[in-house]
Amino acid sequence: MNISSERIPNNVNLSDDKRLQRALEQWQPHFLNWWQEMGPDGFLAHEVYLRTAVSVDEGGWANYGYVRMPDYRWGIFLAPPVEDRRIGFGDNLGQPVWHEVPGEFRNALRRLIVTQGDTEPASVEQQRLLGRTCPSLYDLRNLFQVNVEEGRHLWAMVYLLQDYFGRDGREEAEELLERRSGQSDHPRLLEAFNQPIADWLSFFCFTMFTDRDGKYQLLALAESGFDALSRTTRFMLTEEAHHMFVGESGIERVVQRTVELMANNPDTDVRKLGGIDLLTVQKYVNMWYSASLDLFGGEISSNAAEYFAAGLKGRYKEDKYTDHVALDGTYAMPVVEEGRLIQQDVPLRNAMNEILRDAYARDSDRGVQRWNKHLEEAGFSVRIQLPNRRFNRHIGIYSGTRFDPDGNMLTQAEWDTQKNQWLPTADDLAYVRSLMKPVIEPGKMAGWIAAPRKGINGLPVDFEYVRTDG
Repeated sequence: MNISSERIPNNVNLSDDKRLQRALEQWQPHFLNWWQEMGPDGFLAHEVYLRTAVSVDEGGWANYGYVRMPDYRWGIFLAPPVEDRRIGFGDNLGQPVWHEVPGEFRNALRRLIVTQGDTEPASVEQQRLLGRTCPSLYDLRNLFQVNVEEGRHLWAMVYLLQDYFGRDGREEAEELLERRSGQSDHPRLLEAFNQPIADWLSFFCFTMFTDRDGKYQLLALAESGFDALSRTTRFMLTEEAHHMFVGESGIERVVQRTVELMANNPDTDVRKLGGIDLLTVQKYVNMWYSASLDLFGGEISSNAAEYFAAGLKGRYKEDKYTDHVALDGTYAMPVVEEGRLIQQDVPLRNAMNEILRDAYARDSDRGVQRWNKHLEEAGFSVRIQLPNRRFNRHIGIYSGTRFDPDGNMLTQAEWDTQKNQWLPTADDLAYVRSLMKPVIEPGKMAGWIAAPRKGINGLPVDFEYVRTDG
């Protein structure tokens, strides 16, 4: 059903629920004020070729056309309901899913929804200045597509808060617009979303690794016994795929361009040719991948166990498991004890964060291997690789100990001596930022990145994806 004529496009029968409609229409101008203040800087009057969801059917969720971002049709869409859906895991296995919030799980569900919701506007705030240094109109358009969809994902979480959590939910919805990324007195909830994204290599790493964490969090919430949360996150996942494409293909194009420069000038430092050397790419990967691993939470987590037991948050593809209760199993993981790593069997429910992190790591590595094909085909022996998950961690059981990218334990002195080999230095960051010069002529690319193989929605790469005379 196409319902784009509504003030707030939706498939939740908003016009039949006057209380909810009033609440959301009162929140809407606050959201638009936030967008004007914290949305993409300098481009709010420009027409951008964007994909807009107007319904959940195949012909409705991806409508393309020019739109000014403040006029974007943010809406509320849930995936279609599954008839006679049952809770698929935990202590409530086999019970009918909840269509209202169970009182005993109210605080836990609100916490999950608020934490997920807080990441959406945070990333827009982190990226708000990037448009001024875009490497091409194609990339500029992709940045803005990510931004407006993060805005819609905020709407998705606010809908749940407003509809199911009463006054508490309304207050939480306002708070989502009042926190600011990096603000000292009112920051975003998760530290990874308080770091500015000051260059496009960071943006590509963020969308490759941090948005991929978002994918796996949404997949776990899509299993939820709270049906409205499950349906909301299932639809969000249709849009999340593009965000990861932007990151994965962006880094691939950086690597491809560096390979071209190395092949044509084998005896010249790539930096002297205006490219990004592979060591710097590796350092960025190390930094953003390790920060994204932290977003899964502690390896051993009583909260994760409680969420699973209650049926609030499941495993990725829960239906592939045979034991959906997970009371008797264990998960073997290396832990730090008396200054050394030992193997420990952890109760399975307490290891749910690590199980989700396993799936994330495998998925991330598949993308890295695609980048390495360019190096292999060019005859270079160097490869980009993911660091060990113990490297550079600030949350979880490895956060108090230093490890190298291979996962070997280090003393603090060894770390201090060697860390600049593994993480971007001030000079590395300054060099990458020195390359960030805007390229806004259709079809042209900055010298540090290769052109994409194809454009958006079947259009050529040299299409005017953003009308810069706006």
